[in-house]
Amino acid sequence: MKRLGVNIDHIATVRNARGENHPDPYYAALQVIKMGADSVTIHLREDRRHINDLDAKKICKTKKVLVNLEISMNDKIVKNALKIKPNYICIVPENRKEVTTEGGLNLIKNKKRLKSIIEKFKKKKIRTSLFINPTIKDIKLSKELNVDCVEIHTGKISNLVKLKKKYSGELDRIRRCSILAKKFDIEVHAGHGLDYITTKILSKIKEIEEFNIGHFIIGESIFIGLSKVIKKFKSIIKG
Repeated sequence: MKRLGVNIDHIATVRNARGENHPDPYYAALQVIKMGADSVTIHLREDRRHINDLDAKKICKTKKVLVNLEISMNDKIVKNALKIKPNYICIVPENRKEVTTEGGLNLIKNKKRLKSIIEKFKKKKIRTSLFINPTIKDIKLSKELNVDCVEIHTGKISNLVKLKKKYSGELDRIRRCSILAKKFDIEVHAGHGLDYITTKILSKIKEIEEFNIGHFIIGESIFIGLSKVIKKFKSIIKG
């Protein structure tokens, strides 16, 4: 059964726009699970532009929510995450100036550092994922790093679909990477830029077990409501 993870970062973005307490990401986390999401994703960025430390602690503390905590390789963030003890960790690249995550991790450049970080989370029995580009090289490196999962960056295919350009080449890359990861016993996730159409396309790849979607869900919920958007995505990924 394919799973849906809902990223609630932009609930915090809306809250922070007024510097007040509403809408509350903790309440949002509880609600999206009630509405059918399988897990909640939050990104504890170094600059705390949306989710803050208190949000992360409160959300990870509740047993009612399975939490996928996205973090960079920053030492302080890693130590913080080890204390918070989320259900899942996804290590992502982070650039202070970026509007959103721009691509997958540079596994070659950061191999030694990533190996050390992954070992720390595995000792705590926390499922650990790497956010990677859809390349065979990155799948092989992920295997060497003994990671539990990979989340394939779907930004490129999402943009191609939205622009109504040919996406078959990128889809084939994602498919081949997913098949190889599965052969290596690495769980495959997909995320970034996903909407209804791209999710439907990617849901045909049987090896992808989890979709993590945020911006589109929060944006679309303004028009039709959070519950309806979650139900629609659940229906799409079930096929």
